[in-house]
Amino acid sequence: MKLPLPAFMLAALAATAGSACLAGGVPAVAHDHGRAAAARHTEPFVASTAKPFAQRMDDAMAVMDAGMRAAAMNGEPDHDFVAMMIPHHQGAIDMAKALLLDTRDPELRNLAQGIITDQQNEIRLMQAWLARHPKPAPGLNPAPADSR
Repeated sequence: MKLPLPAFMLAALAATAGSACLAGGVPAVAHDHGRAAAARHTEPFVASTAKPFAQRMDDAMAVMDAGMRAAAMNGEPDHDFVAMMIPHHQGAIDMAKALLLDTRDPELRNLAQGIITDQQNEIRLMQAWLARHPKPAPGLNPAPADSR
């Protein structure tokens, strides 16, 4: 039984989901889980003082949610975990950027900057893993040329 991910997890990773999750060239599975609607959310997160902090956080979460729902899933737990964690990590980066526009607290500034650096490194590791582990969705494997 698949349980839906909590909203806070769904909201942290979206900006790189489209390109990052497709890096391995893995097609999505037939079941959608709300991904079609989320894929239509194409605006990337922009950290700007033009919006209040709460709105920036909501925007970051919405982009992350869309990215996680649009992740190219293939039913393989390892692959699907990595595909969804990329937009999740990007959401953490986006939220940290949103905080840096307002906070003057040195401890929180340091924490936010560390989150940005660490999560970007982990995204690169996950993208590399996906590139090394391409696996087509079940049922999409071509038949062997001749099995005789």
